[in-house]
Amino acid sequence: MKILSCAALALTACTMPTLSAISTASAATATSAITVTTPANGAQVTSPFTLTASTTTCASKPAVSMGYSLDDGQAIIEPTSFTASVTASEGAHVLHVKCWGQDVNSEVSLNITVVAPPVSNITVTTPENGAQVASPFALVASVTTCASAPAVSMGYSLDDGQAVIEPTSFSVSVTASEGAHVLHVKCWGQQTSDQVLLNITVTPATAATPTFSPAPGTYTSKQSVTLSTTTPGSTIYYTTDGSSPTTSSAQYSGPIAVNGSEVIEAVAVAQGYTSSGMARGDYVISLPAAGPTIPSDAISVTQIQTFPNWQMDHDPGTPGTAVGSMSLVGDPSLSGEAAEFNTAFTDWGGELYSVSYANDSNAANFVYDAEVWIEEGSVLGNLEMDNNQVVANGDTIIYAFQCAGDSNTWDYSENAGTPQAPVVKWVQSNQPCNPENWTPNTWHHVQISTSRDDSGNVTYNGVWLDGVEAPINETVPSAFALGWAAGDLMANFQIDGSGASGASTLYVDKFTMVRW
Repeated sequence: MKILSCAALALTACTMPTLSAISTASAATATSAITVTTPANGAQVTSPFTLTASTTTCASKPAVSMGYSLDDGQAIIEPTSFTASVTASEGAHVLHVKCWGQDVNSEVSLNITVVAPPVSNITVTTPENGAQVASPFALVASVTTCASAPAVSMGYSLDDGQAVIEPTSFSVSVTASEGAHVLHVKCWGQQTSDQVLLNITVTPATAATPTFSPAPGTYTSKQSVTLSTTTPGSTIYYTTDGSSPTTSSAQYSGPIAVNGSEVIEAVAVAQGYTSSGMARGDYVISLPAAGPTIPSDAISVTQIQTFPNWQMDHDPGTPGTAVGSMSLVGDPSLSGEAAEFNTAFTDWGGELYSVSYANDSNAANFVYDAEVWIEEGSVLGNLEMDNNQVVANGDTIIYAFQCAGDSNTWDYSENAGTPQAPVVKWVQSNQPCNPENWTPNTWHHVQISTSRDDSGNVTYNGVWLDGVEAPINETVPSAFALGWAAGDLMANFQIDGSGASGASTLYVDKFTMVRW
């Protein structure tokens, strides 16, 4: 659009400081075909408004050019068919639309009123204009008024795509290809509409950073650390030597045994995603004081939890009922093969898990050594760990020991009768213990030291829980004439319920019986 003079138009008999100064006599006596498509005469418009006009003849002669002005303003010259954006102040105006031909001119005048633009309160909470987002991204928007009218609905579209209709307050997940996009957020009311435009750039999503279980920190026992990420199809790579992990590092395939203080660093990689941020887990393993003293010539039977032929029975010495199952699992595990014990009970019932592990009628000293994991949510009353031995005279020596939730102490058993007429009695020690107080979902190291004499008396020397000693030093008779096979050594692991009914899941690993 340009402001031109008559000379520039090469028109004769043309003086036009303003269109309003042009004589209207010829317009009254000649024919023009000026068509104004928009705005209409008498229209209310907002600024800027669109002016669309055209003509082929001007005062019965071929039209050479057109133009327009507001009120007494300078004419803006246009071709014989044009669309222009006109800016005007609020209020009433006369819009002059003019044409020129050889020695002729003509015009039409339109009365228009410029009003304030309609008000919309479209609020887009996310994303922000200019934001970089990953697909799919969250679009959250709301509106109450759309172009000064109550809003009826909203919607959105990407670029020139079709609008997706939503309510007047919505939160949706939008999928888009990588690159720059214009996000249209729209509203509709009664015969009104409006929109806001947001420029966004879609970038590749980032894989979720791996997490650690148990959480990094200081522990008094060895740990089995599990890595995980929420991004589907991810592969986790990790290091434990202080170097930053790459796709050339060790690929995570199962729990990592942390037997001493170390740092685990990990990243997640997935197709269609950029690599995650690096996760770092600092584990400090502060092992407490050593357990019981064991001579160098002692005999150790290890990994008893992996032995076949474990027996499972409800202990008739407990009320109610109990059922159990046992299987080997790799997670959680310290050795790669832990025993999982699943127990369900009613009315304080207990389930006895037992297995024969050797034959020795002469050994007089024993250490029951196991790593125990109590799964969070388990309903557990007593945790009993026993050793049974058939000695040379045919009696069975029972070394029964438990962490008792009913008494909150370490308890041991004795035969208050005779071997031929036994009376089993549990005796409370002065050392506190309650399995409900053990930290769930972590390994606990239990070591129980016992010994016997040739008369069938058992001495409970002490117990170490996570390396902390609880001395017992109590001797009681514990011989039973049960008629079991000579020399048989049997290990028990018993789980008693607490309350009317419930269930528990426990894991045992690195189960070892030492004797001499």
